[in-house]
Amino acid sequence: MQPAANANGPVRDASDLTLIRLRSWLKEQVQQAIRSTASPDEDEARVRQYLDAAYQHAKVNLPADVRSRLFYEVQADILGYGPLRPLLDDPSITEIMVNRAGLVFIERDGKVAKAEVKFADDAAVLDLIQRIIVPLGRRIDRNSPTVDARLRDGSRVNAVIPPVAIDGPCLTIRKFARERMTMEDLIRIDSLDQHMAYLLRACVASRLNILIGGGTSSGKTTLLNILSSFIPDSERIVTIEDAAELQLHQENVVRLEAKPPDADGEGEVPIRHLVRNALRMRPDRIVVGEVRGGEALDMLQAMNTGHEGSLATLHANSPRDATSRLETLTLMSGFDLPLRVIREQIVSAIDVVVQQSRMRDGSRKVTSISEVSGMEGDTVVMSEIFHFRETGVDQQGNVKGEYRSTGIRPMFERRLVSAGFRLPPEMFGVDQMRMKPPTRAR
Repeated sequence: MQPAANANGPVRDASDLTLIRLRSWLKEQVQQAIRSTASPDEDEARVRQYLDAAYQHAKVNLPADVRSRLFYEVQADILGYGPLRPLLDDPSITEIMVNRAGLVFIERDGKVAKAEVKFADDAAVLDLIQRIIVPLGRRIDRNSPTVDARLRDGSRVNAVIPPVAIDGPCLTIRKFARERMTMEDLIRIDSLDQHMAYLLRACVASRLNILIGGGTSSGKTTLLNILSSFIPDSERIVTIEDAAELQLHQENVVRLEAKPPDADGEGEVPIRHLVRNALRMRPDRIVVGEVRGGEALDMLQAMNTGHEGSLATLHANSPRDATSRLETLTLMSGFDLPLRVIREQIVSAIDVVVQQSRMRDGSRKVTSISEVSGMEGDTVVMSEIFHFRETGVDQQGNVKGEYRSTGIRPMFERRLVSAGFRLPPEMFGVDQMRMKPPTRAR
């Protein structure tokens, strides 16, 4: 619908025409112009050209700042992510949650807040979801109302639509960090201390199998990414993920990503198949982004058959819960294995369990590093090496506490020494917070 001019001449201000109607009309005109061309590529220059022409045709004279904002929004609707574009461009925002068209939340610095942006209606949210997933070969409709995908920059996307989403289409975007975090960054933001960082680096370099447990949005993938950076360049790494997020800088890396079924329910490639296939690719290390099902058994078998130094994450609320959940996931493999046999596999395969937690102030911390040390009867024995002891909150609501050693030296210490790492006695002393970080043996 073309906006009408005043009876006395062209429209000279925005009082006779709402910006929402104008934006919708401009978008429609540009899309029609693109479709009418022989080359319907939606490049920025072409969109800007058609947008200028449509604006001139509308005979609207808006202030420069209003017009600039209007053009930005129309271009974002056509080329990118609509109202979410400013949120995606903001590096301080780590997560975007669209609950419904008029209700959008963001996470910044670990805290969730309501965003000022909103969609015009549910159709606009659904249009954005389709714009994201269709180029990726994914689909979403009433028969398949949920989808996981990732943006070109690696950001993870989850979408849910009716009839599953009762109040309208929902969209969640876990943004991909533009700058890769390092272990020094984790120490700086107090996610762990220097002794814990040194121990984890030594465990990776010494080819210990590490399982990272934690809740949703606790920082498991970030920690996995950092630990993976300590794998030597000379080793071949195969990463397996449901949606690729890891940023490994080594050259000899093969990245595998699970594939959902197509519209006919065929062509699915689950993580379990990729784990099995990875064993035929001569890997030195296997890194599983998240263990969710029966692939747990294949991963344990890989760790027990010469693929030392593998890394994986799973959802768990404590180190003990991590091994229990691994048991449950192994039972999902379809094999009727006795529970004791599964636990023996876990004890033989997993060396270290790292617990990553999201604190109530939004900060992420490594709250425990534990060794899987053996079995007593039918029970898996774990020995905690380091833990975070919370002491309260400050006036700003930030969680306060300290990282402390339990005083227990790990049984795998001899493997670290063989790889050139020393764990000095003071590392396990009561007053460890005042000690200097250990150095690698020479």
